[in-house]
Amino acid sequence: MKPDSDKMGLITVGGRDPRITGIGYYLRRYKLDELPQFLNVLLGDMSIVGPRPEVRRYVEMYNAIQQKVLTVKPGITDYASLLYKDENEVLSKYPDPEKAYIEIIMPHKLKLNLEYVEQHSLAKDLGIVFKTVKGILHG
Repeated sequence: MKPDSDKMGLITVGGRDPRITGIGYYLRRYKLDELPQFLNVLLGDMSIVGPRPEVRRYVEMYNAIQQKVLTVKPGITDYASLLYKDENEVLSKYPDPEKAYIEIIMPHKLKLNLEYVEQHSLAKDLGIVFKTVKGILHG
């Protein structure tokens, strides 16, 4: 991302986010920007599967039940990542993308993540990893 991009907003909207550098566009498009997170997995700070980390501003909006997603290690991939792989395109269809994220998408992602926290298992984790790899390879 370009310097001070956080001052231009916290969510990515549309296909060509002006906050993203040219090379950053391709790194994100092919999910190569996620590779450094494997270092966090090796260090034990993250899991491969688990709720994706969220921007602090949005985490501060979680209610007591939604905060349960913070009780497990964050992950590189989860059900919400699979469902909202084109989140920026979805948000671009709303007149106020941030409001849509806060009122529609974030609550749905949290619902999926709460289900994961309550029902996670090795079999589900393997299924999520398989679907993630399949999604990356097949676009």
